[in-house]
Amino acid sequence: MAQQSKRYRALREKVTTEEPIALADAVRLLKTFGTTKFNQTVEVSTNLGIDPRQSDQNVRGSVALPHGIGKTVRVAVFAQGDNAEKATAAGADIVGGDDLAAKIKGGFLDFDVALATPDMMGVVGPLGRLLGPRGLMPSPRSGTVTTDITAGVKEFKAGKIEFRNDKGGNVAAPVGKLSFSESELVENIITFLNHLRTVKPAAAKGSYLRSVTISATMSPGIRVIA
Repeated sequence: MAQQSKRYRALREKVTTEEPIALADAVRLLKTFGTTKFNQTVEVSTNLGIDPRQSDQNVRGSVALPHGIGKTVRVAVFAQGDNAEKATAAGADIVGGDDLAAKIKGGFLDFDVALATPDMMGVVGPLGRLLGPRGLMPSPRSGTVTTDITAGVKEFKAGKIEFRNDKGGNVAAPVGKLSFSESELVENIITFLNHLRTVKPAAAKGSYLRSVTISATMSPGIRVIA
């Protein structure tokens, strides 16, 4: 632990200002933090000018990043009949209905995203207390309840990400790996931030993107000009 803390302090010294800097400069600096034996995930954290206590100011959605997120995404799908066959053909890792619901009730949560066709919400609904706290509950707002299950599976397998605000009005999302090129990370981050702007609640007043910070799994954060 002492060695890790020494490493972290050394990286922290590279962040020479608390003021936000240009995204390209921040990504260039972040890539010098790749001093671990594993390929760290890059994350964007934002603080939004919303009141999370108001239901009409909550932010939730999904966006396909141009370069994916650099990991294999495990997709579970609630579907039946032709849609189940389409989901399997599109690359879903597990497909089911009542049987999948029973597995989840038994503790199975070995997937990163859950999709559902609208006709399966009667099966999915009772799983809210299990899937909701983990951010896995299918929702039309996040694009995880869909009539086009083929496109849905392919998009999430290719690196489409979900996001939602927490109780503090913060939204965080993975946007790639440190092994990505600077341009790939910049393009992914811009795509995410631009999409985040499009889902600004109409009821939210004043400054929306209050702060933007990028970091890697084991690195200090770097503030970015929003």
